[in-house]
Amino acid sequence: MEAKPKRRIATENGDMAEDLVLATLIGNGDDLGPIVRHVFETGRPEGLLQQLKSVVKKKEVEIEELCKVHYEEFIRAVDELRGVLVDAEELKSDLSSDNFRLQEVGSSLLIQLEELLESYSVKKNVTEALKMSKICVQVLELCVKCNNHISKGQFYPALKTIDVIERIYLRNIPVKALKLVIEKTIPIINSHIEKKVCSQFNEWLVEVRSSAKNIGQTAIGHAASIRQRDQEILDRQRKAEEQSLAGFGDFAFTLEVEEIDEDSVLKFDFTPLYRAYHIHTCLGLEEQFRKYYYRNRVLQLNSDLQISSIQPFVESYQTYLAQIAGYFIMEDRVLRTAGGLLLPDQVETMWETAVAKVTSVLDEQFSHMESTTHLLLVKDYVTLLGATIKQYGYDVGPVLEALDNSRDKYHDLLLEECRQQIAIVLSNDTYEQMIMKKDTDYESNVLMFQLQTSDSIPAFPYIAPFSSMVPDACRIVRSFIKGSVDYLSYGMHTNYYDDLRKYLDKLLIDVLNEAVLNTIHGGAIGVSQAMQIAANIAFLERACDFFLRHAAQLCGIPVRSVERPQANLMAKVVFKTSRDEAYISLLNLVNKKLDEFLALTENINWTSEETPQTGNEYINEVIIYLDTLMSTAQQILSMDAMYKVGIGALEHISNSIVSAFLSDSVKRFNANSVMAINNDLTMVENFADEKFHSTGLSEIYKEGSFRRCLVEARQLINLLLSSQPENFMNPVIREKNYNALDYKKVATICEKFKDAADGIFGSLSNRNTKQNARKKSMDMLKKRLKDFN
Repeated sequence: MEAKPKRRIATENGDMAEDLVLATLIGNGDDLGPIVRHVFETGRPEGLLQQLKSVVKKKEVEIEELCKVHYEEFIRAVDELRGVLVDAEELKSDLSSDNFRLQEVGSSLLIQLEELLESYSVKKNVTEALKMSKICVQVLELCVKCNNHISKGQFYPALKTIDVIERIYLRNIPVKALKLVIEKTIPIINSHIEKKVCSQFNEWLVEVRSSAKNIGQTAIGHAASIRQRDQEILDRQRKAEEQSLAGFGDFAFTLEVEEIDEDSVLKFDFTPLYRAYHIHTCLGLEEQFRKYYYRNRVLQLNSDLQISSIQPFVESYQTYLAQIAGYFIMEDRVLRTAGGLLLPDQVETMWETAVAKVTSVLDEQFSHMESTTHLLLVKDYVTLLGATIKQYGYDVGPVLEALDNSRDKYHDLLLEECRQQIAIVLSNDTYEQMIMKKDTDYESNVLMFQLQTSDSIPAFPYIAPFSSMVPDACRIVRSFIKGSVDYLSYGMHTNYYDDLRKYLDKLLIDVLNEAVLNTIHGGAIGVSQAMQIAANIAFLERACDFFLRHAAQLCGIPVRSVERPQANLMAKVVFKTSRDEAYISLLNLVNKKLDEFLALTENINWTSEETPQTGNEYINEVIIYLDTLMSTAQQILSMDAMYKVGIGALEHISNSIVSAFLSDSVKRFNANSVMAINNDLTMVENFADEKFHSTGLSEIYKEGSFRRCLVEARQLINLLLSSQPENFMNPVIREKNYNALDYKKVATICEKFKDAADGIFGSLSNRNTKQNARKKSMDMLKKRLKDFN
């Protein structure tokens, strides 16, 4: 019975605790949501409601207690609240009356305010309309301006106008329809401008190609004028240097420098190109236009590099090369002034293409040419092309190398032309001394080639020691030098003197000298012609110094540098050898002629019974011939050559006399025939002495007289006429009197010597003692010679 109160007490304590927690939460203002959610989730909301009611009761008790404590104050507060309520009523009445009055006054102001706001709205709309209209008017004005520019062909201002529309106005155009129209029209206008500009540029491309030839010809002509002026200055300088070296005074030189006026050469309007490039840049098509320009110019270049198949190259080369020159002159201008339209590598590629094609064309055309004139004309124009293009920074070395590759071909043709000319000169030469009747002839044939033998001007008419072949050949050689210099000059190498000297040697040795030798060995010349040829060769040898100096002068080499011995032409040595061959040929002809006169085995009675008192008749003809020969040699040959001719002829006479004694046709001879030959030999010796002294050779060759050439024949005759011929075997006497005689020859000749006449009584008529003694001595000599052999 007592347990139930205890359980209730425990329950009440629990409820009090829960109420306390719930009251604390409510007092703190905490959120009761979680507790309420938990209670409903657990299905026990009654307990919570009970607790809430309990808390409410507790709060009501607390409020009631609190009201009891503050009752008086509450009463006062209520009284005061009632007083405030009365004041509030009064204030409300005042406010109502004031509001009424305010409404009466503000209604008119409100109407005015509404009107003002409406006016402001209208003004704003009008302002916006004006602004929009102004923008539209400005845009339309720009559109009209753009159309005007386009109609006048002023495409760049038109593009600038479009750019202004796009950058400033297009996004701000208030009228959508207008904006759409302009947005659609701008690409159309740009495309139209591009097409128009491209059309103008294409016309410019056609014009620039047609003008390239004239531009190239003008530039090459300018280079030719500069070259001619420089050559004239160089010629004056050379002449002044020669006069200065000759002692005529000092000379001053001035250097004239001419500035190249590019505008005078390149008279062409590049404005369409610049305009097209600039407009494409503005359109954002800069790279596209670069490629378009380069592609079209390369196509034009390839077309220009093709030679004409209708016209021969020798007739079209100037046009061909001028076109190329004009092309690259204009490309250089474009590279420098077009603001990046062309790249240096592109120009270099085009130039390399042109060089490869031009060198190929030149090599092929040169290989087909058979005229030095054509080769030289083309070469000169190519070098002018090189000089012109080089001024614009292009490398012309490969083109000039192509010319160097053909120089052997040119010189071979030039040598062949000279060979034909020299053949004509030699065939037309009479091989007679040249007669000059006036000083102009002397200057053009002698002084011109420095062939004079004296510094003084001779009296006229002047008989030269050479024939017309010498000055004619010198003119041909001088022309060859000029032609060679013309080809070698302005080429790859500035110092071409050594090459010129090589070709000059080839002309003199392989052509001129060979032609002269062929004439000598041809067998169609006589003694006078051979002598004249020998004299001519001597003067050609002398002319080699003039040729060398002339070549050096044309090459711009100081003359003193070629006057050294080691600088001489090889042809000079070859001419000297040929001159010796000419002397040999001359001597052979002389000896042949002497043999015709001598014919000793026929002209002499080897067994004559009578003692001769004078020489044989043939010897007079021999002496006359020798006199004519030596007189002619004295006129046209040098002293040395004349000496060689004299000793050669006399030695041959001596040899002929000895050979006659050795001849198989002479079986025997006697003293009378020996005495006859002695008379002949004496006449020849006297002639030799007279000529040796009269010609002045005795002053030069004091130990080599003409008489010494007859020593073998003289010693043989002296031996045969000696009273004691056996003394020949005495070494001392032989060395003194018979040193030119050969044992075998003497033995053979002595065997033929029979000192007795052929008559029936010859043996009886020669029985004197003196003859017997000489006969015995001769027999002794024969015996000793036989033993010796």
